[in-house]
Amino acid sequence: MSTRDPYDVLNVSRSATADELKSAYRKLAKKLHPDVNPGRKDIEQKFKEVTAAYDLLSDTDKRARFDRGEIDASGQERGFGGGYGGRSSSGGQTRWRTHSQAGGDPFAQFGGMDGMEDIFAEFMGGTQGKRGRQSQSRGSDANYALTIPFVEACLGGKRRVTLSNDKTIDITIPPGVNDGHKMRLRGQGMPGATGPGDGIVELHIEPHPYFTRKDNDLTLEAPISLPEAILGGTITVPTLTGPVAVKVPKGANNGTSLRLKGKGVPHGKDQKGDMFVKLRVVLPDNVDDELAEAVEKWSKKHSYDPRKNTGW
Repeated sequence: MSTRDPYDVLNVSRSATADELKSAYRKLAKKLHPDVNPGRKDIEQKFKEVTAAYDLLSDTDKRARFDRGEIDASGQERGFGGGYGGRSSSGGQTRWRTHSQAGGDPFAQFGGMDGMEDIFAEFMGGTQGKRGRQSQSRGSDANYALTIPFVEACLGGKRRVTLSNDKTIDITIPPGVNDGHKMRLRGQGMPGATGPGDGIVELHIEPHPYFTRKDNDLTLEAPISLPEAILGGTITVPTLTGPVAVKVPKGANNGTSLRLKGKGVPHGKDQKGDMFVKLRVVLPDNVDDELAEAVEKWSKKHSYDPRKNTGW
């Protein structure tokens, strides 16, 4: 886990907004994504560092705790208290750090302030201590955090993870989960007199370099050439399940949106959202004389003002 300041990793100011954080992460993720840099272990490490920094700062509570100096850049407690929920990788598995509901409270080892009052009551011969122990008989829930790739959040999958007690379990990520989705692991919490509590896994989703999601629909911005825009043609675009061919209509304009039915996020029983391919016309890097002359010749014969109906 990186020990660098997450603000420095993302190259943002400490006052950066949530949108600014997301924009900075998307820019870096597109550049450093392992799919774009196959076999580059150094780039892969930087991608993990950037993702960890975004995971910390995009979580309001984690960011506030980091800014107050309660946790470090890796999400671990500073000073008194246990570790904050996070993960580290070892041997292809995900290892979570966990904290109980008591968090970093210095009285947590006594069950919180209520636990201290129980101890005082016992010294005074009262009965409050008994009631306190009864309410604390079941183990407290343990909170975990897990960051998963965008595509895995959309399609679902399986993940083998190692809990804080070194127990290894397999969990199933359901398709179509949203950021902040919580999964309950029965009996995987803290031990107690009448049985353990549960494990609560909160999922965080890595932004994708080129897909964006709204509910169960996806949007992809696809660059097309000037000839493809004017004459039409066929282009290949990525989807969640692999590349597909898409027909570009003749005279396609910048911003034209093409709908791919059923290529979005699975949800419910045998239902899927749609994917929208938004076209973006890209001129060549160098406009040569031949192209310029052809456009000039055309413009002399045709009246064309794209700002005519803007109301400016």
